[in-house]
Amino acid sequence: MNGDAGLDTVRADTVIAELAFELADGAVIATGVASPLPLLAIAAARATHAPRLRYISCVGALDPTVDSLHGSSEDPRYLAGRIADVSIAQLFDHARRGRIDTVVFGAAEVDGEGRTNLSAIGSLASPRLKFPGVAGAASLRRWVRRPVLLVPRHTRRTLVAEVQVCSTSDPDRRTRLVTDLAVFELGRAGARLLSRHPWATLEHIRAQTGFVFSAAADLAVTSAPAPALVEALRRLDPEGRRASLVPPSSRS
Repeated sequence: MNGDAGLDTVRADTVIAELAFELADGAVIATGVASPLPLLAIAAARATHAPRLRYISCVGALDPTVDSLHGSSEDPRYLAGRIADVSIAQLFDHARRGRIDTVVFGAAEVDGEGRTNLSAIGSLASPRLKFPGVAGAASLRRWVRRPVLLVPRHTRRTLVAEVQVCSTSDPDRRTRLVTDLAVFELGRAGARLLSRHPWATLEHIRAQTGFVFSAAADLAVTSAPAPALVEALRRLDPEGRRASLVPPSSRS
């Protein structure tokens, strides 16, 4: 393994570990489409600190067995071992009734107030670039007890002063954001940097971030993933494909 590949795996393991840290033992977690990093976090959490975690998969399964990373998070092999089938309508009903604790939401853009853009660059009437769309995230984000945002590539294009299209928002709560450089808390009162990952300086994070944020003078450094969690990830992904899911924001 060359140096860059090794760093990329450490980077991915750290991001996954931070997501796993957000998942409490006994909590009910759901994933949407295109969610390989949250799926790995769920499997790693189950193998370490959260063995009683309940998982509703986007492919329609309750508590499936996740023992390997497949090419798509919608792979039908993620139905294996399920104890029940769960429809999309049932998933939304559970969320609306307050029965879903956490969903990890991705975004093309996030701003300091926690608004996300999953829709387009430019206006909706005349977009320069269209994204896959909201796919229910606007409702689910407000219904789940503790939503988490994920941006695997932290740049000024992804963490912006103001999203070009507001696809989701949650103005009445503070929301955790995990990136490949840092962990933030976002909300109406503004953004706060909670920790920087070991390979990212505060100056680099500011240079890569389009919104203004505050940070403590004794800013925390994200802890290294626990050995048991890293070992669980190696079992789930022995080929190290997770490294490609967290492309580096900058090699500098």
